[in-house]
Amino acid sequence: MPIRQYKQGIARQQSFLLPARVEEYVAEDNPVRAIDVYVDSLDIHKLGFKNAIDSLTPGQPAYSPSDLLKLYLYGYLHRIRSSRRLEQETKRNLEVIWLVQGLRPSYKTIADFRKDNLKPLKKVNQDFVQLCKELDLFGGELVSIDGSYFRGNVSKGSIYMEEGLKKSLERIEKHIDEYLQVLEKADSEEAGQNNEDQPSLQEKLAILKDRQQKHQMRLKKLHETGEKQLAEVDEDARLLSKNGQSIAGYNIQTAVDEKNKLLVICEVTQDGNDEEQLEPMAKKAKEVLEVAKLEVVADAGYFNLQGIKNCVDENITPYTPVSARTNQASLQGRFSREDFSYNEKTNSYTCPAGKELCYQGTRLDHGKVILNYISSTSICALCPLKGQCLPPKSPRRQISRWEHERFIEAHRERMAQKGRDMMRKRSSLSEHPFGTLKQWCGWTHFLLRGLEKVRAEMSLLMLCYNFKRVLNILGLDGWRAYCLQRP
Repeated sequence: MPIRQYKQGIARQQSFLLPARVEEYVAEDNPVRAIDVYVDSLDIHKLGFKNAIDSLTPGQPAYSPSDLLKLYLYGYLHRIRSSRRLEQETKRNLEVIWLVQGLRPSYKTIADFRKDNLKPLKKVNQDFVQLCKELDLFGGELVSIDGSYFRGNVSKGSIYMEEGLKKSLERIEKHIDEYLQVLEKADSEEAGQNNEDQPSLQEKLAILKDRQQKHQMRLKKLHETGEKQLAEVDEDARLLSKNGQSIAGYNIQTAVDEKNKLLVICEVTQDGNDEEQLEPMAKKAKEVLEVAKLEVVADAGYFNLQGIKNCVDENITPYTPVSARTNQASLQGRFSREDFSYNEKTNSYTCPAGKELCYQGTRLDHGKVILNYISSTSICALCPLKGQCLPPKSPRRQISRWEHERFIEAHRERMAQKGRDMMRKRSSLSEHPFGTLKQWCGWTHFLLRGLEKVRAEMSLLMLCYNFKRVLNILGLDGWRAYCLQRP
């Protein structure tokens, strides 16, 4: 029977296993060259990187910030964010060896670079956004705003809330009382009778009292600071809940431009919901894009009366579904507020039966001036539509109107005309970036702790996301040509 022949590799004892020149490690069309030419186009000193100034100091010279920045960009683009793994790549990855010219910084040097250059890393991201503007890659007409929870480098068990602490203290106090009763019973037994369980109970009691003291201190700290949550490992992380699931981390907000689906801004927040984020995210996007007007689309979680009004004042047109919370009457089978028509001249409402609800003064509700309109009790009592209109046990109907309600009425009209199309655009713009970013992040999304450090890491993620998209749009040759001629 003939012996099967296989392909033969190169003998390990051969003198030249790799090309003689490091330049030959990567091909001319290798995307790693895009990282190299971009970082070389940056003014590292102006951006404020540590060790960017030439100086003569005792000991070994520092690593160039440019080389370490190139290493991090390569790592984040290839889902390698750990400093220890990046150190390994400098010893075995030919692309990395070429990129950093054979340098082998330790994991601590790599980690310290990220930790010590938080602001410069954010500025690099801002520089790339400016570059995208110079290349006319932003449309500047429509952006989609969305938020998603990202896990932090912290566990849910290290974040405490007032209600949870009080329940834990109740359970601990109950266990302490039980152990004290057992010990008291043991003390009342005849002298000379040994109780083998007593030392064990004393130890458990000491552990419980120590836990009780720690919980009391945590509860006291919550009351002193006025915060709703206390995080001990990462003080800025929060326990965030949505749809019955909770994570310990941060609420990440993004604004995506429609033209090339590039990220305009990314913000790291601690808010448990998106309700207060419409106005600040829309204004920042408009400021970054430097446009006179802007359309913004977001999901129903961003619906906020004051936010919509403020956006319109800033020449920003928002599209967000009206929150279901404003339509409870319709859900209960009664006439909703939208079934009542407002007459601006008489400052009154007309009900479905054609009767008038007159203005009856104002009230303050969470800082908003609310106008009240009330129907006549005698008229409502004889109305044939009473069952479809009045709330249970109420003899008359009351309608509340915000003093700037005209902005919301115009918003409802916009949503009725263009809302469906805008919501389709929203899903196509916002879902993909978050899916990509979370895939890059892996299981533990953020490696750093603290709000400022997490924001710097998010800037790196945003930069790499945009970098990859721009490279696909321009191609390596176009990208290289532009970077080489940058001032």
